[in-house]
Amino acid sequence: MITFKKPDEAAKMRRAGRVVADIHGAMRERIRPGIDTLSLSDEADRILALSSARSPFMGYRTRGVRTPFPSPICVSINEEVVHGIPSRDRILREGDIVSIDAGAIIDGYNGDAACTYPVGEISPKRAELLRVTLEALRIGIKESAAGRTIGDIGHAIETWVLGNGHGLVREYSGHGIGRKLHEAPQVPNYGAPRSGVTIKPGMTFCIEPMVMNGGEKTESAENGWTVVTSDKSDAAHFEHTLLITDAGAEILTPWE
Repeated sequence: MITFKKPDEAAKMRRAGRVVADIHGAMRERIRPGIDTLSLSDEADRILALSSARSPFMGYRTRGVRTPFPSPICVSINEEVVHGIPSRDRILREGDIVSIDAGAIIDGYNGDAACTYPVGEISPKRAELLRVTLEALRIGIKESAAGRTIGDIGHAIETWVLGNGHGLVREYSGHGIGRKLHEAPQVPNYGAPRSGVTIKPGMTFCIEPMVMNGGEKTESAENGWTVVTSDKSDAAHFEHTLLITDAGAEILTPWE
């Protein structure tokens, strides 16, 4: 069931989103060649603690995976699409791209956002992947207005991504968000115009295009959590949490 947020609930989500944006600001400053990914996770932990927030990712369980997710953020490198697990042994190298997915809970309400960062100087091909994926997010946000539909969002993203010669992750999608990290409705990155749920003020959901340089098949890594491209092509991931208002979509996770 879709939940419509009252002003006091939206205010709590706004606070949670601000913490998520702060985490991304810290990631932007710290990502560089030679840093280990556990150090990024530790910094996210520090920001959450200072904000009296907690991560919805730490300890998250999903069907088919025995162990809960062990980190407050996901750190996914190059061919890893989502749910990469930080480690002291995972070192960022010049030319990598790294996707950070971060969340925060404040007073029982969630914020969630992702961004893919260059590590030092990256190749033109990787830079183009980041450009196309970020623009896909912006295009999806423009479609997120009262009276439009979830299908309008997906169609706009899919048209843009495929038109630029990239693959689109279809197994994972955006989602409603509020008291739970994942609520109704699902927000796929593909779809038909004027189809699906009609967007109304008070709705809160995440748009998160995941785009690949190669084919569209993915698979799970041995740890059961990390999703990688089957052809080992690079992937990028951008996400914002939105609140629908009469004036349009308010971005609750302003990391840009």
